Amino acid sequence: MENYQVLLYYHYVDIKDPDQFAKEHKRVCADFNLLGRILISHEGINGTCSGTKEDTERYIQYMNEHPMFKAMPFKIDPAEGHTFKKLKVKSRPELVTLRLGAEDINPNEITGNYLEPQAFYEAMQDDNTVVIDARNDYEYDLGHFRGAVRPDIRTFRELPQWIDEHKEKFKGKRILTYCTGGIRCEKFSGWLLQKGFENVNQLHGGIATYAKHPEIKGQLWDGKMYVFDERISVPINQVEHVVVGRDYFDGEPCERYINCANPECNKQIICSVDNEHKHLGGCTHACRVHERNRYVVEHGITETEVRARLTALENETTNKAI
Repeated sequence: MENYQVLLYYHYVDIKDPDQFAKEHKRVCADFNLLGRILISHEGINGTCSGTKEDTERYIQYMNEHPMFKAMPFKIDPAEGHTFKKLKVKSRPELVTLRLGAEDINPNEITGNYLEPQAFYEAMQDDNTVVIDARNDYEYDLGHFRGAVRPDIRTFRELPQWIDEHKEKFKGKRILTYCTGGIRCEKFSGWLLQKGFENVNQLHGGIATYAKHPEIKGQLWDGKMYVFDERISVPINQVEHVVVGRDYFDGEPCERYINCANPECNKQIICSVDNEHKHLGGCTHACRVHERNRYVVEHGITETEVRARLTALENETTNKAI
């Protein structure tokens, strides 16, 4: 029974005292028994949280009645339980971290043209169109729109520099950009316009909205969409599912993300259950033998078994090299 819901939402609106608002809003969310991660800034609110259907609907009603957020849309996914372990409501300098300084963008003043899912689907198939994924590389690697450009970035704040370094590829093209729920594209598309790109468009509501369109049904999306909660990923294309993720160790098709077992590394990698077991959850030898390896601790693996697995892995690597 899916008695819970996951909410994804944002709204650019002026908040005078983000610190105080965050404290007050955390009490509101706690009263509604919500768990999740909500960021508050002078720019507005950016949140994703989970709760029972009753509690999330009460929260939506509360926000719809709030004078600052009455126009804010919610993306809603069913769930079997909470998808977060804690409730965090924090104030931040920015809702999404671009660190543009004096060149900062106010999406209420400048942002790319909104395209609804049907129009975005059709525009992607135009030969003079370039589709830019505004997310991080590890999000792209799990799933993306077919033919979309993959910026080589680990964090969103790296995107402007990457575009500057590759801007010749996009000159004279109609640009389409997209992200999970739309918030990153609001700023990124505005920055593109500010930089002189003319035909700049963004997927209204992000991938999360595109997936639910009754006619498009997520078509031209390959893989899964990365989400920032315990689900890790969700399906998008309702017509055909194409696996694009590749196992970090052997390159085989895979859609399972884990964090490296070394807490000082914590790198996210796509990895099968078998390879996680074989490699002790570590992305490198140094991480596998790290004294605080979480995989070893959580599975109660003895030192003898650790040595045996490391030896087997070393022998396998040697045999492949011969």
